[in-house]
Amino acid sequence: MPLNERDRIEILMMIGVGDRMRTQQEVCRLFHEMHPDREPVSQSTVSRIERKYRELGHVRDAPRQGRPKINENVQQDVILSALENPHCTVRQVSRDLNIGKSSVSNIFKKVKYHPYRVRLIHELAEDDFDRRTEFCEYMMDHNNQNNGFIANILFSDEATFFLNGHVNRQNTRYWSQENPHWMQEYHTQHPQKVNVWAGIVRNRIISGGNQLVPLPPPDTGAAAYLATVSVPVLSQAILY
Repeated sequence: MPLNERDRIEILMMIGVGDRMRTQQEVCRLFHEMHPDREPVSQSTVSRIERKYRELGHVRDAPRQGRPKINENVQQDVILSALENPHCTVRQVSRDLNIGKSSVSNIFKKVKYHPYRVRLIHELAEDDFDRRTEFCEYMMDHNNQNNGFIANILFSDEATFFLNGHVNRQNTRYWSQENPHWMQEYHTQHPQKVNVWAGIVRNRIISGGNQLVPLPPPDTGAAAYLATVSVPVLSQAILY
């Protein structure tokens, strides 16, 4: 166990002053007798403590090099910044409080704050919830009457790329200890946008150009298959 400042002062008192000084060997033996449950000190340790006191006039530890430790007041300021503005960025907090960005990130990590991304959802009308329930009941009834009913359905989806600077989820965060389930409604009929559409029917992918692309076999990686087969066909259909 390393010696603290109190232990070093005790060793100085054991050394003594004037004509009543003990040898280093006697100090080591006396320290061990007074602290039998601790690791014995060596004569070199006693010599080093005595020399440090004669040169510096104290036996305190020298200041540690490196970045200063963040005090509790700064930590509280960082947390308050996130509470007052959950959408703040690490760069903003670092600039406002004049501390490093890594320090801000470490404080957020220490208090278990996580930068949650915004979740974009479609705007729903008041009667859309009843329509969803009716559609589920309709699908269940038809599937019970005809087992091949699902195979004849074209499942489609589309992605809308806005050209007017719509919400960028990559640069938008919400700092919190728990997921706030932050969502933002957005419309789908804005001007200056590009819609990309594709669908699946049976075991085929159909693109906007009505080109059919086989789905990947069960033993083939879907990502690699789409990269080599599906994507070129879909890209050509979209561009031309």
